[in-house]
Amino acid sequence: MKINLAKSSGFCFGVKRAIEIALETAGLDEKVYMLGDIVHNEEVVKKIEDVGIKKIKKLKDGQNKVLLIRAHGASKRIFRKAKQLGYKIIDATCPMVKEIHKIAQNMEKKGAQIIVVGDKKHDEVLGIVGQLKNRAIVIDGTQNMPLAIIKKLKKACVVVQSTQNLGKVLRIVKTLRRYIRQLEFHNTICRPTRAKQEEIKIMPKENDVMIIIGSKSSANTKRLYEISKAINKNTYWISSKKEIKSAWFKNIKNVGITAGASTPDETTHSIINYIKKIQ
Repeated sequence: MKINLAKSSGFCFGVKRAIEIALETAGLDEKVYMLGDIVHNEEVVKKIEDVGIKKIKKLKDGQNKVLLIRAHGASKRIFRKAKQLGYKIIDATCPMVKEIHKIAQNMEKKGAQIIVVGDKKHDEVLGIVGQLKNRAIVIDGTQNMPLAIIKKLKKACVVVQSTQNLGKVLRIVKTLRRYIRQLEFHNTICRPTRAKQEEIKIMPKENDVMIIIGSKSSANTKRLYEISKAINKNTYWISSKKEIKSAWFKNIKNVGITAGASTPDETTHSIINYIKKIQ
């Protein structure tokens, strides 16, 4: 049985950078807090907790405290409130997400209604929407489009959550173009996501079984699984070797493996080593 690991598997630049910033910040002689998890991966979250960074649900008195802004970013309101409460802010927002913020803000100044294609409750989407003065329209699929509002728009700009499925995004944009005469589309899906998605369109055709590794709370891992599953029904989404079933590999010649952008390499390699022993 041959095991083929995707070239794009594992941490993306933004996640790697956020973790490095978090570990550096933990070395400061100050108490460090985060609003939620640094990335959507349980192992990484534990590592961050182990170095003393605490997760909080809401901001309180920030004197002599550091607020670490996570890879997904945060709204302007959170930045303002943290400063008012006395927090020192260290911003680990992915630079590619920051770029989405800039595009949305600039287009809003030009009078465009901002439309965000993404998961409505995802932290990154909430961060993008939270950069704007006016209310953005968030669309997560062609079936949930607020057409009554969309039909009234004369000028709009579409930005995209960085880990979205391009095929789905293009279908949404195509529908929007039917109703909005002046529509500017910015494909803000990040380069690592595009690379992962391009690979996952090919690998399921070349392998008998596909293993997608990542947390069930990871949006980009979910997208990889959905694309792969549509091509190869023998696609399995796991977060650890405990979930592996030996029956998946019976009479199998090739196994394709990829991992989401917040999955550590050590997790992937431990799963590969476990699968090798199954043979």
